Amino acid sequence: MTQQPKSRDAVVTYSCRASHHHEQVTLRDVARRLAAIKGYDFAEEFDFARHYSGRLYFVPNDTLVGIDAAQKLGIQNEHDLFGGVVPFAFAATKAITHPLPDAGSRSPEGWSQEFASRVHDVVLPGYSAFATRDVRIAGLRLLGLGPVRIKHPTGIGGLGQFVIEDESALDVQLQSLNDDALLRDGLVLEQELKEVVTRSVGQVCVDDMRASYCGMQRLTTNHRGKKVYGGSDLIVARGDFERLMELGLAPEVQTAIVQAREYHAAAVASVSGMFASRCNYDVAQGIDSGGQWRSGVLEQSWRAGGASGAEVAALEAFGAAASLDVVRASTTEVYAIGSVPAGAVVYFRGVDEHAGAMTKYVRIEPYANP
Repeated sequence: MTQQPKSRDAVVTYSCRASHHHEQVTLRDVARRLAAIKGYDFAEEFDFARHYSGRLYFVPNDTLVGIDAAQKLGIQNEHDLFGGVVPFAFAATKAITHPLPDAGSRSPEGWSQEFASRVHDVVLPGYSAFATRDVRIAGLRLLGLGPVRIKHPTGIGGLGQFVIEDESALDVQLQSLNDDALLRDGLVLEQELKEVVTRSVGQVCVDDMRASYCGMQRLTTNHRGKKVYGGSDLIVARGDFERLMELGLAPEVQTAIVQAREYHAAAVASVSGMFASRCNYDVAQGIDSGGQWRSGVLEQSWRAGGASGAEVAALEAFGAAASLDVVRASTTEVYAIGSVPAGAVVYFRGVDEHAGAMTKYVRIEPYANP
């Protein structure tokens, strides 16, 4: 009797959008390491024309949009991918965070004010707008509180943002808007803070292993002289957010964790059909124009992101030592080709056709509460 070939479960990357070479290389390495954690093969980029004999675990380069589209790939729940699935495109961007300026404001398909109402107390004052008229209404209203930051919802790493301080600056920005792009993507207008610290709070789940983390982002200067994402320094705990809260972290860090948890719970309750195995929330803390300290979630990331190398490295460490339950994990991105610290895992070192020379690496260190 001829023996049937054994089915092989595999991890695959999946490209939802165009990405730079350094991002592709990094995603591939994250996927390869996830395959090792799961005991799966790594089968490179998903190919619709290929027959796969076993289960697939997807590592997309962006949040998947469309519940039906995800199900056609075999993605039914958080155990089928490293990332997340949402029903509508706006739910994968910064636009989900804030309400519309008015009840009659233009909105994309699937928009609901329910989520914005739920997160009102854990985000900064702000609005999402999908028409020029609504951008102006939102801008004028927020200028009453001080300077306003305007953000393109799809921008990453701090790109696609600018600050206005008066009505004339707002009008200049309005003249540059494209109505079709505005309807498709929207704009986010938010109260600007000074002396800002951006904290990262997140959670990842792979099979039966869950890890939660909090930390800080760092900025670096790219080859164009702009300040961009330069890495994250994380404290990662085995288990849910409660384990983080047991570590005796600073009050402002605990505030960020609580706000991120409430934001996540609101998304699960309000965004019909969404699920995610990788959740990251950026929380801004700083001083408003009136001198008051504020803290609020800026945005969500339900996809592999800049901190994912550190997240996966922490999972590897927990998998290798059952008694280990807290580590420090960091990612670093520098716009040069150079040496890295001893013990670091290099995810990319080379020249990207768009970003130029880059080095990206990850480190795991013991946790010691200062």
